[in-house]
Amino acid sequence: MGVPGRVGGVSEPRVRLRLLAVSLLLGVTACSAPVAPGATPPAPSGSSSAVVVPSAGASASAAPSAAASPVVVGAPKAALAVGVRTLKLSRGADRALPTTVWYPAAGKAGGSPRKDAAAAAGRFPIVLFSHGLRGLPAYYQQVTTRLAAAGFVVAAPAYPFTNRDASPFQGADVINQPADGSAVLTALLKLNTTAGDRFAGRLDGGRIAVAGHSAGGFTSAGMLANKRDDRVRAAVVIAGGALGGFRGSRTPVLFVHGDRDAVVKYETGRDAYDATSWPRAFLTVLGGGHSEFLAPGAKGFDPMMKTMTDFLRWTLYADAAAKGRLAKDGTRSGVSRFEAKL
Repeated sequence: MGVPGRVGGVSEPRVRLRLLAVSLLLGVTACSAPVAPGATPPAPSGSSSAVVVPSAGASASAAPSAAASPVVVGAPKAALAVGVRTLKLSRGADRALPTTVWYPAAGKAGGSPRKDAAAAAGRFPIVLFSHGLRGLPAYYQQVTTRLAAAGFVVAAPAYPFTNRDASPFQGADVINQPADGSAVLTALLKLNTTAGDRFAGRLDGGRIAVAGHSAGGFTSAGMLANKRDDRVRAAVVIAGGALGGFRGSRTPVLFVHGDRDAVVKYETGRDAYDATSWPRAFLTVLGGGHSEFLAPGAKGFDPMMKTMTDFLRWTLYADAAAKGRLAKDGTRSGVSRFEAKL
């Protein structure tokens, strides 16, 4: 590829990214929350409990034991219980990244996520989930909790200048979020070797994916772009597109987009899909807008959730049967269309 041009002393790709952020801001209400219009987005169970990343010398008795639960080996064959905790993370003094983590927990499946529950026995893949402009991790818990029940540790940061409560709110800061996402992964993985932490020995740093909606979809794509995070093995871009192109080793990418999205145009996702030669799939929500299909019961939610889950089971658990189900997962007459080059 050629050397990018510059506009007014600023790299051309950066100018495009700033224009992208502005265009997202124009539809900020639509892209912020995948809940029903007028509904109050739920807060995750335990969301007010902050956990500071502990030192390596933490007491081994600090975390509840999960010894009574069976060890999960390979992709879980049934739904797991879900726990939730909040980590106080940051990337530098001015970039706080409070991160909600939903994870497979010990105990009986079902019910609401349990605050600070003991983690299920086993080592689980990680999915970094990124919110849209003026969003919060809680807005996506109907997705993230289902992924956790399917055997993934889902870490969702609230980005410092684009979350709902940001002051000041700076939509163009999305260009800095891929580095934030990498910082969250690094901090989370430290817990895997922190004595006494409930995640000690439970996280698999060799099996990491990124996913996100709207600006979060661009953030996820950005982690596979110029400052590539080589730890990422798969990506799910929901109602988003590329953020600087795709670089580095071939990485499977699933795009999910409504074909009537008025915030991030359907063509934006299609262009990103067509621009990469990597293994890729595209789920079109027929008649879908920007975010409503992320709400349970909405048209497109079920095929989106099944396709995303099996895509992650295939890419992170090497589950060949899950790959074989993808076309069926994403094909619903009048609801969704699936295509792939995997």
